[in-house]
Amino acid sequence: MSRTSAAFSSFFSILFSGVLPESVASEFGYTKAKPVAAPPPEPPKVKLTDGALQILQTLQRDARLVDFLMEDIAAYSDDQVGAAVRSVHADSKASLARHVTLTPVIDGVEGTNHKLDGSKAPDPNRIKLIGNVPASGKAPGGTLRHRGWQATAVNLPPIGKQDVNILAPAEIEIE
Repeated sequence: MSRTSAAFSSFFSILFSGVLPESVASEFGYTKAKPVAAPPPEPPKVKLTDGALQILQTLQRDARLVDFLMEDIAAYSDDQVGAAVRSVHADSKASLARHVTLTPVIDGVEGTNHKLDGSKAPDPNRIKLIGNVPASGKAPGGTLRHRGWQATAVNLPPIGKQDVNILAPAEIEIE
């Protein structure tokens, strides 16, 4: 194809159809750009601390736990603090039960004797030996002082676009 015919072909094709003819584009080393699909949106970056902050947000929203803990209670009487603790305790317990399934590490009665496998030291993440512990860390058993807690399920809602660092927004009442 001559340059003159390519020019006329290009001119009229662009004038009437708005595109450069494929034959002209390939002859002069141009290729039509294929439409590039938009890259998928990046998933939100979740940090290890986000779950902990989300639990604090939930406990603040449901039980005002952070407000209670940050309050200076020295000026209040024991009766006033006790009354406040009852509602914070009940609301926190209900909120925690809604989002985290907790079970005891050792399902036994506190204050009773509990046997251990004396041939090896217990997993320190699960069982903490206290009192007169042998140097080897192996003990046949002892008195169960605390059953311990383990989370067997966590059911937190997905983190949306909210800033998990904001545990509770400031409130301004408009009059």
